[in-house]
Amino acid sequence: MSSVERIGDFEQFRDDLDAVESKVASEIDPGTRAIVVAGAVAVLLLSMALSHAGTARGFDVLLNTDVARVEHIGLPSQLFVWFLMVFGVGFSALALMTRRWVFAWIAAAGSAVGSVFGMLSIWHRQTPGLDNYQGEGPGLGLILGALVAIVLTFHWVRVVWTRTAAQLAIEEQRRNAAAATEERDRRRFGRDS
Repeated sequence: MSSVERIGDFEQFRDDLDAVESKVASEIDPGTRAIVVAGAVAVLLLSMALSHAGTARGFDVLLNTDVARVEHIGLPSQLFVWFLMVFGVGFSALALMTRRWVFAWIAAAGSAVGSVFGMLSIWHRQTPGLDNYQGEGPGLGLILGALVAIVLTFHWVRVVWTRTAAQLAIEEQRRNAAAATEERDRRRFGRDS
């Protein structure tokens, strides 16, 4: 069988290969980072049970309970806990379960924004409020949550930017097919002229 016939055989399967490539490109392989991310999600949930400021726990901040209002929890802390729960816990768990690149990317972006809100929350708890109000400083849960959000961001970005072995193999096949097509065209056009 000549190389031209093999290329012809390859062309009939191009649509199938494109579909497989698209599916593989939309998947992630976190490898051992999956264990780190799963552990970080567990620590995030633990941080929500710990004090964020005074007697206000993370879940009090999330649900805006009376305890959170008594502690004068501000908007940065409220946004921070929502980002933690939606992106740090929700999308991280979804990305780990489905292995979808888009969910991992959303988890990375949300965790990055959540990290910023975490730092703002810590700063906010250390700054006097209106009428020189001095509340409790940042609690262990707030500090732990902010640090874990940074760790999550780092690991999700690494997962999103890392190519899997299957993706690399498909790219190699694409390069080989392109080279074979170029060689076939060069030979064909070389004979025609």
